Amino acid sequence: MVENVAPLMAELEPEDFYLLSGLEQGMRFSRWVARGKIAEFSRLDGEEMDYRLDRCERRGLIERKTIQYTGFRLTFEGYDALALRTFSERETIEGVGAPLGVGKESDVYEVRSYKPLALKFHREGYTNFREVQKEREYTADRDHISWFYTARKAAEREHEALRAVYPEVSVPRPLDHNRHGIVMEKLEGVELSKAELDPAQAVGVLDLILDEVATAYEQGYVHADMSEYNVFVDSDGVTVFDWPQAVPVDHENAAEFLERDCENVVGYFRRKYPGQTPDVSAERLAETLRDGEFESVRALA
Repeated sequence: MVENVAPLMAELEPEDFYLLSGLEQGMRFSRWVARGKIAEFSRLDGEEMDYRLDRCERRGLIERKTIQYTGFRLTFEGYDALALRTFSERETIEGVGAPLGVGKESDVYEVRSYKPLALKFHREGYTNFREVQKEREYTADRDHISWFYTARKAAEREHEALRAVYPEVSVPRPLDHNRHGIVMEKLEGVELSKAELDPAQAVGVLDLILDEVATAYEQGYVHADMSEYNVFVDSDGVTVFDWPQAVPVDHENAAEFLERDCENVVGYFRRKYPGQTPDVSAERLAETLRDGEFESVRALA
């Protein structure tokens, strides 16, 4: 992934990026781009195109298929290279560092800039495309959907939500976005699932998280994927991250998603801190959050 692409960036030439961009355009219409169509999209032809195809294939930036015809497509490494070049040209980042988190649907890396930042690359659809196509509503209206379209739309959705709720909601500050990548502030703290809270502080932390959920609703968004894996805890409070599934509050399923978020978060605290967490109705809690009347889960017990 990115750790394999970053060292290649210095040796890639403008014509290599013409080819990668051409394949990106061609993949809007088909999963594999026929060799005869590449010249049209990349503005390369003849020996130059063959040379660039070989160069990029050797570097793992594209792959080839020969069945009924010879076709090519970007790998995620090739798509990473296009995004990294754009971030570099904009002077958003100066270099890529160590991975901060690598998962099924996204990879996050530390990047160098005026201060250490985080670069998140969405991977939705690459390894489990059919499942993502069923679950993600931003793919529902497309007849032909490539994995990079799915990843790009996820990044667009997340960036849009972060920009809408920041700074009122404690989220990573979004700094730049291109294709399937988002550059944002680097998170500090510990993931809630790994945090060992003082049991006496558990309800206070739960209230902080629900305060953020309520404020996000005021700003027009429901996270729609809240869990102990999407919250960081540190001495300054909590930060809510991972917003690609967020929906506007006027979405037809917003109330259902908000109630599910409440059930997920409260359920986690109830399981881990059963003696401290009161038993509250997720439906009533969601209603209180929507109405801007939330004070503490204890008031709803």
